[in-house]
Amino acid sequence: MKLMKITKIALLAATSLMFMHAQADYPDKPIGVMVAYGPGGATDFQARIATLASGKEALIGQPIYILNKPGAGGRTGWNWFASEASKDGYMLAAYNVPHFIAQSIVFDTAYNINTLEPLGNWGADPAVLIVGKDSPFNTVADLLSHADANPGSVTISGAGKFVGHHIAFLQFAKASGKDLTYIPAKGGVDALRLVKAGEVSAGFNNLSDSARSAADLKILAVADLTRHAYLPDVPTLMESGVDVDDSSVNFRGLMVPAGTPQDVIDFLASKTPDMFNDGKTQGKMKSTNSPARVMTRDEVIAMWNERQAYLTDLLAGLQ
Repeated sequence: MKLMKITKIALLAATSLMFMHAQADYPDKPIGVMVAYGPGGATDFQARIATLASGKEALIGQPIYILNKPGAGGRTGWNWFASEASKDGYMLAAYNVPHFIAQSIVFDTAYNINTLEPLGNWGADPAVLIVGKDSPFNTVADLLSHADANPGSVTISGAGKFVGHHIAFLQFAKASGKDLTYIPAKGGVDALRLVKAGEVSAGFNNLSDSARSAADLKILAVADLTRHAYLPDVPTLMESGVDVDDSSVNFRGLMVPAGTPQDVIDFLASKTPDMFNDGKTQGKMKSTNSPARVMTRDEVIAMWNERQAYLTDLLAGLQ
């Protein structure tokens, strides 16, 4: 009996040591990042830049690859991530706020702030109101005058339902009091295409994507509290006479599913902000008009909680 007890203790100790050794070796292979939008969009584009330095030994020590799972404004990918992705630290995901929080409030999703664990934030990308380069509208006032004279005729595209673009549209429509129609596209790239092709009157899109496509667009206003350094001559919507704040600013970063071992979360959270702050990475972000805002895990948790409360109230008044 005593021998069996000793054997059991030894077995438990050996198992514990094996587990600790496995965790100590993490990561020992490349790590994936699921992006819930298609290739070429702002989230995909920036995720590839933000993770460029991951292989450095002082950082994560393994390369990161991107797995795109687009659809339903991000819901396809995030539902998969929250319910099916591995919880061993080898599959991360890019988050977008307000997108995933707003969707979890409005729709029946597998994800919310309680089923996901943030690691760090790399950027904050405001929405901008854009029209095609050949559009007759040169200001927000021009667009709204046309909407006033032609109720229901103004169509505005965005990357999907209850993403930052849609929230900016809802605020814009309510604050302006005009009869406007939202056209949800299949992601930011498709939403931008609709504007460039003249298939919609205007669009809300990411500042980063719009700045890179400035030759094909006119950027009328920024949905933020202040003008942006990348577009110093473009007024805010508030400056243009429409009371739209910064609720649609798109925060982007990395997360893991709830249930991931805490030591893995701690390791990744300790390295992720340094990876985002890498000198070459920040240089690439700036050169591509990708607005950077690096935040730690604790700062992101606080931001998620604040956005959850704020968006619950905001969406109740906009829907």
